[in-house]
Amino acid sequence: QVQLVESGGGLVQAGGSLRVSCAASGRTFGNQAMGWFRQAPGKEREFVACISWNGASTYYADSVKGRFTISRDNAKKTMYLQMNGLQPEDTAVYYCTENINIATVRGGRGGYWGQGTQVTVSS
Repeated sequence: QVQLVESGGGLVQAGGSLRVSCAASGRTFGNQAMGWFRQAPGKEREFVACISWNGASTYYADSVKGRFTISRDNAKKTMYLQMNGLQPEDTAVYYCTENINIATVRGGRGGYWGQGTQVTVSS
């Protein structure tokens, strides 16, 4: 069984920064691709970013490209999402997920999911 626990969300003003983290436990972390999704009130959950098992490949949604950076530390079994230049439209619950490969993570189906962390950006 795998557990993913997000942390680091909060309230920030527009233009500010936050770093959210996803800590994994339960089994080997380093051979799974991982990613971040978000869901705003009244909207579908959407892909944000994903990273391959070794960090060599990353992909971003167009809406966050150039502002967000995904990374991971396999020794710490933790993945991060550094969010800069936050805007009110980034307000959402951010979820981390892991799956067998990066394409599957991007698809957003199956795998393991955390409970989410709230990010609120005020204007």
